[in-house]
Amino acid sequence: MTKALRLSPHELADQHRSGRVSIVDVREPMEFVGGHIPGSRNIPLGQLNKEPLPPEPMVLVCQSGARSERGVATLRSRGHHDGLADLEGGLLAWQAAQLPLEKRKGAPLPLMRQVQMSAGALVLIGVVLSQTVAPGWIWLSGFVGAGLIFAGISGFCGMARLLALLPWNRVTV
Repeated sequence: MTKALRLSPHELADQHRSGRVSIVDVREPMEFVGGHIPGSRNIPLGQLNKEPLPPEPMVLVCQSGARSERGVATLRSRGHHDGLADLEGGLLAWQAAQLPLEKRKGAPLPLMRQVQMSAGALVLIGVVLSQTVAPGWIWLSGFVGAGLIFAGISGFCGMARLLALLPWNRVTV
């Protein structure tokens, strides 16, 4: 590889099988332990400037391809011009191509599923309490709904940030 490019899942699988590339997964550790390409190394996007990198050629991987594309741009701005690529479509495309994933046993549920379960539980609790204890409890459901709207508009999810701090979501790779 002489320039930054995007590899299809099958192209990456072929190059990885032959030992021609190093794979760096730029997702957060919690995402990584939930499923990653066997033999890949986890260096979160925010740590790319701080961690020692494997030898090039190197392929960056994330969930959908957006973070890995930003990672390639970051590394290119730091002087890594040759031997960089990212996985087109990310792990979603890798899984759609039915290629193998390695998962850590006992990995926590993905954070967004935890958010969905927590938000749903809070809404349900608010509705039930408003019908059985006091009508004012309906505001709990309204507060959660407003938080979800804000998260969708801004991209910032306070509930996800709080859930990420819980002990079962603290993983090391």
